[in-house]
Amino acid sequence: MSHVRLEIEYDGTDLWGWAQQPGIRSVHGELSRALRTILREEVDLTVAGRTDRGVHAVAQVASYQGPVPDLYGLNAVLPGDVAVRSALELDVPFDARRMATDRTYCFRFFTRRRPSPFASRHAQWWPYPLDEDLLRACAAAIVGTHDFTAFTPTETQHVLFRRTIRAAEWVRRGEWLDLWITGDAFMRHMNRILVGTMIEVGNGRRPFEDFLRLLSGAARAEAGVTLPPQGLHLAGIGYPEEVGGDALPPPGWGGPPWAEACGTP
Repeated sequence: MSHVRLEIEYDGTDLWGWAQQPGIRSVHGELSRALRTILREEVDLTVAGRTDRGVHAVAQVASYQGPVPDLYGLNAVLPGDVAVRSALELDVPFDARRMATDRTYCFRFFTRRRPSPFASRHAQWWPYPLDEDLLRACAAAIVGTHDFTAFTPTETQHVLFRRTIRAAEWVRRGEWLDLWITGDAFMRHMNRILVGTMIEVGNGRRPFEDFLRLLSGAARAEAGVTLPPQGLHLAGIGYPEEVGGDALPPPGWGGPPWAEACGTP
């Protein structure tokens, strides 16, 4: 059987995340149903990174063994908030999760003084002042390997809390302010808590030195709030060239300074 690599986009607003669960809409459930309709057989999907309820993806990757779907037919039977932008048949074994070398997320803020209905589903509205130099200092501080215990819920299945962040940077483009972060792996809610804590530094409620202290394995209660999910986007997955190379945001969506796909949101 062929090894198939799918690149997927979805608006997570009305979806309960990736994982399939009885009686609710999930990305896995919608994609499995559509593939079953087109291929007339079940496939076992593996995903690069599970996303929580309300989190979006512009460059998610999934894999399975089976026939390659017709993209026009597949997207015709998918709901409007899920789309498959490519389906690649590989002549080597491919596992979307185990073969990923890194993952990139973007947390997007809309910083106009008044809200916008066009931004409300895909960004966190923030009309208040922020010290962006302090935000950039926080981003620089998390690069490297740290104990991120403070940035994941206390009730967790994780047993190891050290993660390596390879790049992190705040990017200002007009009314949009984004944190782009790339790491080997991320824990549940890790990005939303990291950004929530950085914002407390940026608005003067938390000293920068206290943020640095949290990177040595403090308790969850000592970090900041978990921000709502609508600002978070899974924006890229790194892969070796022999399995298709990196999955990047589509042109024009906007990208991190270190990616060739940079554009203006």
